[in-house]
Amino acid sequence: MRFVIVGSGRVGMRTARVLGEEGHDVVIVENNREKAERARQEGFEVIEGDGSDENVLTDADLESADAIGGLTGDLNVNFAACMVGKHHGCRTVMRIDEDYREDIYHKFADDVDEVIYPERLGAAGAKTALLGGDFDVIADLTEQLQLTTMRIPDDSPLIGTHIASVELPTDARIYAHGRSRDRLTIPLPGTEIEAGDRVALIAAQDALPAVRERLRGAA
Repeated sequence: MRFVIVGSGRVGMRTARVLGEEGHDVVIVENNREKAERARQEGFEVIEGDGSDENVLTDADLESADAIGGLTGDLNVNFAACMVGKHHGCRTVMRIDEDYREDIYHKFADDVDEVIYPERLGAAGAKTALLGGDFDVIADLTEQLQLTTMRIPDDSPLIGTHIASVELPTDARIYAHGRSRDRLTIPLPGTEIEAGDRVALIAAQDALPAVRERLRGAA
């Protein structure tokens, strides 16, 4: 898949690296010359310019992009980038600071596909660690949806099961898989689960207990 990331700060670059590691094509739009050069040094295609400018985004070839992420620290830039991306048929993901008022949130959120709150990441990880959780919380994608990874334990009832045969709650799904310390990739339906494998899931917050029980074989 092909993605356009607007902003190469910490959030934008981490997102770009993860997508790149999973084999996706990533184009970064950045108006800061030093940041743009650092992204190029990491091997990314970079378009220099204002991420809210349609002409700049057109240079990123939005027509061939599957999704655009407005991930700068500027809400207005993020929203403008998403609106341009939406016009070109892209899925739109917009970063927003958690301290925005609810009315401002709804004003923007209703027009994009997803809103993310990077500020929640640290809290989500700390919560999981404090609870002794089995999940590595990557991010809270929305207030209800969470992106997590999990190691398959040696006694999991799913060992030997094909990925396509794993039954999870309707509001949860496995989207990536990797052997032990191998990188996560999109699995083939016939991939068999082995002890020590890692799986990445998208799940509703209230579905996580059932997902945990299914993958581990215990509540």
